[in-house]
Amino acid sequence: MTEQTGLSVGHVGLFVRDIDRMIAFYRDVLGFVLTDRGERIAFMSRDPSQHHQIVFAPGRPADAPATVQQVSFKLETLDQVLDVHRRLVAAGVKNMDPCTHGNAWSVYFPDPEGNRTEFYCDTPWHIPQPFRKPMDYSQPKAKIEADTLAICEAVPGFKPMPQYKKELAERLAAALASR
Repeated sequence: MTEQTGLSVGHVGLFVRDIDRMIAFYRDVLGFVLTDRGERIAFMSRDPSQHHQIVFAPGRPADAPATVQQVSFKLETLDQVLDVHRRLVAAGVKNMDPCTHGNAWSVYFPDPEGNRTEFYCDTPWHIPQPFRKPMDYSQPKAKIEADTLAICEAVPGFKPMPQYKKELAERLAAALASR
């Protein structure tokens, strides 16, 4: 391998108990579109450039616990994260966890079968990870942004994201050159 960029997760597939319930939740609450469906599989996406971002297939036993650590979907803006949060509140989803990681604004929640799901977007800042601080996403967007910046500036290692990305690109190039 000569290149470190261009790799991304294409899609996530989950074995489910109730495929129709999962389709309805991901469609009605999270805004996915059913792109195709076979007898034992369903494909869904929110991105017109991707046929599917998530795939459901029956096969999860009724008594099987969730084994997914998390399924994460990246959005482009904080407004989009706040919109997902509002939809989750309106749908009565319990056990939501809105937070900032300093480098991202996230909302974690269980889907109807208990899979930990995250919708997030990047912030303009970097702080060393792991980091997590609860956030109140019912606040105005400007307050969320200002609070996050104040949180980040107080953490040793804080830097603007462009600086962090430049430094990471240099580290990756050095690692590649040493192979």
